[in-house]
Amino acid sequence: MGKKLNKALEQILASENRLDIRNIKYLPRWAILGIDVALIVIADILTVIALQDLTSHFYDLLSLSQRMFLAIGVNIFFFFVFRTYAGLIRHSSYLDALKIMLACFSTFITLLFINYFTFFLIGEKIYLVAGLIFYFLVSFILLFLFRLSVKQVYEYFKRTQRSQSLQKAIVFGADENAISIAGALEIEHPKRFDIRGFITNDNTRRNIRILGKPVIYNGLKISEEAQKLEASALILSENTLTAEEKFAVVEDCLENNIKVFNAPIVADYEDERSVSHKVKSLQIEDLLDREPILLNKENKRQQLTGKVILVTGGAGSIGSEIVRQVAEYGPKLLLILDQAETPLHNLQLEIQSKFPDLNFKCIICDVANRKRLDLLLKRRSVDVIYHAAAYKHVPLMEENPHEAVFVNIQGTKNLADLAVEHNVGHFVMVSTDKAVNPTNVMGASKRAAEMYVQALYHSICKEPGQTKFITTRFGNVLGSNGSVVPLFRKQIENGGPVTITHPDIIRYFMTIPEACQLVLEAGAMGNGGEIFIFDMGEPVKIMDLAVKMIKLAGFVPNKQIGIKITGLRPGEKLFEELLSNKSKTLPTHHKKIMIAIDQPGNYQKINFSIETIIRVAAKLKSDKVVAELKALVPEFKSNNSTFEKLDKEPVQHPSQEKTN
Repeated sequence: MGKKLNKALEQILASENRLDIRNIKYLPRWAILGIDVALIVIADILTVIALQDLTSHFYDLLSLSQRMFLAIGVNIFFFFVFRTYAGLIRHSSYLDALKIMLACFSTFITLLFINYFTFFLIGEKIYLVAGLIFYFLVSFILLFLFRLSVKQVYEYFKRTQRSQSLQKAIVFGADENAISIAGALEIEHPKRFDIRGFITNDNTRRNIRILGKPVIYNGLKISEEAQKLEASALILSENTLTAEEKFAVVEDCLENNIKVFNAPIVADYEDERSVSHKVKSLQIEDLLDREPILLNKENKRQQLTGKVILVTGGAGSIGSEIVRQVAEYGPKLLLILDQAETPLHNLQLEIQSKFPDLNFKCIICDVANRKRLDLLLKRRSVDVIYHAAAYKHVPLMEENPHEAVFVNIQGTKNLADLAVEHNVGHFVMVSTDKAVNPTNVMGASKRAAEMYVQALYHSICKEPGQTKFITTRFGNVLGSNGSVVPLFRKQIENGGPVTITHPDIIRYFMTIPEACQLVLEAGAMGNGGEIFIFDMGEPVKIMDLAVKMIKLAGFVPNKQIGIKITGLRPGEKLFEELLSNKSKTLPTHHKKIMIAIDQPGNYQKINFSIETIIRVAAKLKSDKVVAELKALVPEFKSNNSTFEKLDKEPVQHPSQEKTN
């Protein structure tokens, strides 16, 4: 008999048969109102019973049932006034308690007024004042306890009947944002995190409890504090951490197998999705991102607002962000030029959605097509050109050097010459750190373009009113097309391996918004002929980057996700530079932005060399194209490339060859 009883209990309590109160639908409003009415009826009855033991005298102006109906009717009226039935019982808050208090107190005041009004009118009262006070207190207590009981029962079932495995976590921070995040994570369903406590750098909040959880001062390593609370995850909610502090915290956690999650500021939530969906695994961009650059918007507003702006390469990762930032300043007309049809179409749809009042036009065009560019600038009186159109993938340009010439060199020359011809106010060129001491065709082509626009400005554009040519130079951009970060992320999602060309390779990184801020600022502050470079902080070792990304994804490097060394690609070098050995820098009004001082070349010589390179490229002779590039850019030394042989051979210019 005992065994049968135990078996029956096991069946009843089995997870598939167990009542899960969390899945019960919300009570309709009429049901809540009905329960509330039942409770005030009970309160009314309790009041009568209590008064019968306290006094034998009741006012007989109204019968007992009439007095009860009057009190209940007034109470129901104020239920409707304050909508006490409209909330979700399981999510009751202090605001709901306040509504109940107001409804009960208003009932008390109204009945008290009716009581004395009849007394002054006919000399008789309806209620004993003590009875009204007793009814007010009992009705409020019953209504409040009902909501509190439902809320606590629901929370109990959530704790005891949850089937999901919770991640034990601590929240970094003890400010309002951290408390809001922890509170929301604790009450939501389905639950994802079991919040064990808070850890803070604020010494004034140590040794206290918030939401019933301990607050620990960050005196030791984060990992040791987490282990004290038996936590295996850290939720970063502190928005006052510097990039260096955040990096140190994450480094410590990853070394001790503690997962790191990032929670945005609660005030930034734009929708009502579950808070757990907002708390995401920390991304490598969160660590590489630096303090925001504070720039003067007024000078850019003067240059862009009400002006005609042309952005080449406008559908690319850099160009499209320039478009978004320029759109914020309300230009008279924004021209977006690119040869990539689908990305340009997608950008067009985005701009139409985000900036419905913006006057803009998308143009399919190759910057190597001079006639089309000439027609465009004739029809539109362009004030500023942001030239971001370029081929930038090093291995591809190493295999197709003539294409690098057509776009990066000929395209820049076409646009620069036409800018002068059509009196464009500013020409801002987007360059790259690969143009410094280039080891590949792509970098050499960008350096040649830099040399041309500088020489053009210093030879014919120095007069007032002439086009101001300005160059911006920066390193790798996080999230841009071809960037190593999205490549690594995709490889990790596919189970690896993560491929690295060399274990010692290092790179500088910046975010796309940062890069485009620099471009706009350079265009506004430049007087012409400058090359602006950006203080990009400390370089990042790509091997360390890969290891951190694997750990942040929750895997063990070289066990669950492998790391494969593939060897340097053609033209690739171990480290990039922002300045050549011959260049010096001058400071600007912003400590993060500097001007590279390069001696401009002779325009006639550079122009002759550029035209020679373009003619040779048209013949599709790769070796001759690269040889001419090396003649124009003497510091161009090929690395891990078939063109290394040209560094040992004297260059013979086509002008010296026999022509038909």
